[in-house]
Amino acid sequence: MTEQAIYRHLRGLRDHFTPPPGFTYPEISDGTFVMMMSPRPRHQLTAVDVRDQLAGQLPPGIIAAEATDTDDASLGTLRIPDLLVVPRSAMETDDPLDPHEILLAIEIVSPSNPGNDYDAKSHDYPAMGIPHYLILDPRDGTWTYQWEIDTSGGRPAYGNRLLRQPYGTPLAITSELGTWKLDTSGLPLYSRKDMMLPPE
Repeated sequence: MTEQAIYRHLRGLRDHFTPPPGFTYPEISDGTFVMMMSPRPRHQLTAVDVRDQLAGQLPPGIIAAEATDTDDASLGTLRIPDLLVVPRSAMETDDPLDPHEILLAIEIVSPSNPGNDYDAKSHDYPAMGIPHYLILDPRDGTWTYQWEIDTSGGRPAYGNRLLRQPYGTPLAITSELGTWKLDTSGLPLYSRKDMMLPPE
């Protein structure tokens, strides 16, 4: 069975799937479902804070949207970025979002599966053609920014990275439509309970 056939099969299963309590709809990568626990409130508060910061800086017709299916059938990949910057017109469809429309994808690290954001999506997003990728990590209050897709190694990868910068470190995302600055100093951090750790 080809990758595309496996993907079509998984997409069909997903269309009739009801997530169990406490879980979100699955993503699809490397021929498997990727299940995530439902976001914690501080995760969602981070998304709101960042979306609101971006909204005041984006040009007309460009929006910051939340948690939208993003589909690349040629790669057999379906991802759901926590936040994305995209033309409003791209969202006016019944179909999953075309990743080539996305200017910036933002992930807020989940306490239960950080490798999904740092490793798997750092491979999937450049392969899908998403030019800028920002990771916000409320576990330790750091951000990682990756940009400029490089294909010289044979597989698309981000050519530039700022890794694990502390919240409050100046952050500017320079896109073809302008530079967007984010103030991370006030973003919330996960509690020990959020991270499923015992009380101190």
